[in-house]
Amino acid sequence: MSREIKERTILDTFAEDFVNVVEKHAKYVIVSGFVAIAHGRSRGTEDVDIIIETIKKDAFIKMHNDLLKAGFECLQSEDPEVIYDDYLKDKISVRYVRKGHFIPEMELKLAKDELDNYQIRTRKKLPLTGLELYFSSIEMNIAFKEELLRSEKDMDDAKHLRIIYSDVLDENEITRIKAEIRRLRLS
Repeated sequence: MSREIKERTILDTFAEDFVNVVEKHAKYVIVSGFVAIAHGRSRGTEDVDIIIETIKKDAFIKMHNDLLKAGFECLQSEDPEVIYDDYLKDKISVRYVRKGHFIPEMELKLAKDELDNYQIRTRKKLPLTGLELYFSSIEMNIAFKEELLRSEKDMDDAKHLRIIYSDVLDENEITRIKAEIRRLRLS
């Protein structure tokens, strides 16, 4: 199968600029719809989802301040203590944008359970995207989309990834992850 790397988009540049700051402070993983979009799936989105390892408040404040210096702002609050105490600590995501813009958004959340920690531990750079970003595994993305999210666009994303990676998918891993999703998120 011939695989061509897609042209870079505003969303690609936004994601790379954001993670260039984040990775100085925490391990991260890009998840959900942007994974399929980065693999050439044609569908709209205005956000990128990122999970970072659980970090303490002082480490988050440093990261937040570096994000501000890099030209980003948090939509929920300007105060990093409020962001951490009222949102992230309670496993509620927050959204960052470039200052003065409403889109695209980076939806950031702290790892909330074993599945999120597993995604961070098994993160990969996916050469077919042409991006220097860590993504959750293709198997993880397919499992989440088919077992938990299940919207029409999520099922289409999973189908797209199944086609692109048909020759290397580990179906046993997808089955194992789906069982963990049922145990941790659907019980």
